[in-house]
Amino acid sequence: MKETDKLSWYALYTKPRWEKKVDERLLLRNIQSWCPLQKVERQWSDRKKVIDEPIFKSYVFVHMNLEDRLIVLQTDGVLNFVHHEGKPAVVRDEEIEIIKSYLLIKNTKISTFSYDSLTPDMKVKIQAGVFMDNTGTVMRATNKKAFVRLESLGQVMVVEFPVNYVQPI
Repeated sequence: MKETDKLSWYALYTKPRWEKKVDERLLLRNIQSWCPLQKVERQWSDRKKVIDEPIFKSYVFVHMNLEDRLIVLQTDGVLNFVHHEGKPAVVRDEEIEIIKSYLLIKNTKISTFSYDSLTPDMKVKIQAGVFMDNTGTVMRATNKKAFVRLESLGQVMVVEFPVNYVQPI
């Protein structure tokens, strides 16, 4: 089996506030897509309303083989694939399943944040990788990496993480 034949999950960048529209348009093109939504109460001037809001702003996930890449990129509202090392970044099936399982828990709220919110001396919890569930202190952060000080076994380690691996606590 060629790598292009393999079905994998990928993340797409969308135009701002186009997540649900892109999801619908991809499904109409027979591309399996998923826009994780959660119910959020919003206040209008005259009433409160519960709406389905995308968890990940400007992102939609697609389950596809790379041969369908052009069809996806030609879909109105899609800006590009999220890339890692020059190729569309594969999202592991386990990560998709974790998000889906969290969404099944009643009254669960998933929060996301941008790297801009990571500041030096902020306490964070590691969300993925071999240091998962450890806590540390941000030393510095860029738009792709966070440098976190972990204190373990009486030693101090400075570990470089992808910014999406850390969550402020």
